[in-house]
Amino acid sequence: MISGFKVINPGILTLIQDAGRFGFHGIGLTNGGPLDSLAFRWATRLCGAAVENAASSDTALEISIGGLSLEAYVDTVIAVTGADMPLTINGQPCQLWQSHSVKAGDYIELGYAQQGCRSYLAVSGGFDISHSFGSAATVSRESIGGLSGEPLQQNDVLPCAGYHTAQHYAVADNDRPQYGNALTARVILGYQQETFSEVQQRLFFTSDYTVSDRCDRMGYRLTGQSIQSSVEGILSEGICHGAIQIPADGQPIVLMNDRQTIGGYPKIGSMISIDTARLAQLSAGAKVCFEPISMEQAHSLLHFAEANFQQISLQRC
Repeated sequence: MISGFKVINPGILTLIQDAGRFGFHGIGLTNGGPLDSLAFRWATRLCGAAVENAASSDTALEISIGGLSLEAYVDTVIAVTGADMPLTINGQPCQLWQSHSVKAGDYIELGYAQQGCRSYLAVSGGFDISHSFGSAATVSRESIGGLSGEPLQQNDVLPCAGYHTAQHYAVADNDRPQYGNALTARVILGYQQETFSEVQQRLFFTSDYTVSDRCDRMGYRLTGQSIQSSVEGILSEGICHGAIQIPADGQPIVLMNDRQTIGGYPKIGSMISIDTARLAQLSAGAKVCFEPISMEQAHSLLHFAEANFQQISLQRC
């Protein structure tokens, strides 16, 4: 007997994710985890609030572009947040950013994103997925995490426990992130900024870039004003989340969750995590510009964002 969900259609790209895999860069394993951590946390919070005695809802699905459909084999609670992907349960339209009860036999379907790129489907108690190196996060490049180290496939089974509730919650409209077609990304300059002249740095921070169609969970490639470093390469070194590499063609690459753990391109700085989440919701053709900030400003922004998330009250519905 199945206790969970059966994958009817896996969509374009659907991955099992949790907060990520940390502490294993030394053996070449990257972090993984949700590209839009805020939307991921809202989905799991909605499911956790709906059922007080449920276990932690820390494992969810990241659906890129859309097209996912599932059949429920358990009575439980789900929530979908993130990109504007039409959600239906048994053909009936349902609100995003809200928890919903589902029963065994129900058919859950997500259409294709109309705004934003990635949605997150959480279930009360989380999906019961075995951990690899401390995490269930799927990194296909490393064939690790998830059910088999790969995106979901048709007929896969997502095990989870059943939970019942008559109470549901929603995130208020004015507390939901807005996904658009432009982003001003805040950047902390790194020590390799010295390899970029003042003119090159000014060009970088005063130019508009376009999100290319060569974007994935490893990195977002941007096109626009070319900038050049005074060095062609550096000794390979560890790469942080959000690092902005400048390869030989001068076109920036923002490194994301599934990035390689070391690399040898010069890096002008690093985008803060609040903004990499927003970048991950941009489609090809969207515009990106950069703004330099200090480490202290970055810390303040992160603390403010976390305090804001914790203070927002969910609405009963």
